[in-house]
Amino acid sequence: MCGRYVMARAVGDLVAELEAEAEASLELRASYNVAPTTDVPIVLERIIEGVPHRQIHVATWGLVPGWAKDPAVGVRAFNARSETVQEKPTFRAAFKSRRCGVPVQGYYEWKKSPDGKSKQPYFVHSSDGALITFAGLYEWWKDPAQADGSPEQWLLSCTILTMPSPPEGELATLHDRLPVPLSPEALTDWLNPENKDTRTLLEAALAQAWELAGTWELDAVSAAVGNVRNDTPELIAPITP
Repeated sequence: MCGRYVMARAVGDLVAELEAEAEASLELRASYNVAPTTDVPIVLERIIEGVPHRQIHVATWGLVPGWAKDPAVGVRAFNARSETVQEKPTFRAAFKSRRCGVPVQGYYEWKKSPDGKSKQPYFVHSSDGALITFAGLYEWWKDPAQADGSPEQWLLSCTILTMPSPPEGELATLHDRLPVPLSPEALTDWLNPENKDTRTLLEAALAQAWELAGTWELDAVSAAVGNVRNDTPELIAPITP
């Protein structure tokens, strides 16, 4: 699964690395301990006057479907299982045409000690420090309590897709779930809202995910990451477990 991650890149870095555009007023809060329900950057594609535009937006991590009565449902929807994303009412509409990428610098996962009495956190990241982009979904939710035209009327939210971890290797020792990474080519296909062959799209993303994840590195890090109030670069500094 993915329940904590790192995103401390500036808007300009995301625009360059993801080959996207962003509003000049867009602001991102650097965080070394991103948790569900907080605001995170996402990349999505919109068709404007027949031309695709790849854009950076800020969304709440925890998907709120359009039919929800209140945004509290997002607390339980920060991850979407790839096995059921096409059928689950919370995700199936977004999966058809509102797919996004969630860029991260790495994510945290906890490994149980042999005696099961404690857990050691690890920072999982690319070997060269490049961004990892996870497959995600996004939704717009209209707040009935807000007046038409209010800047608070619409909530943009997102979720990250997960899949089973590889049967072998270091990642298998951390957790039985893995966030689904996308290559640059797969990201292009994933973001295209006009791509309606969603089953093939998902199969293609999953087919390469284990290979991409196999290049990641795992560093043991401080237990301080377990407290969301801790948010400094020291959290990703490797330690001896």
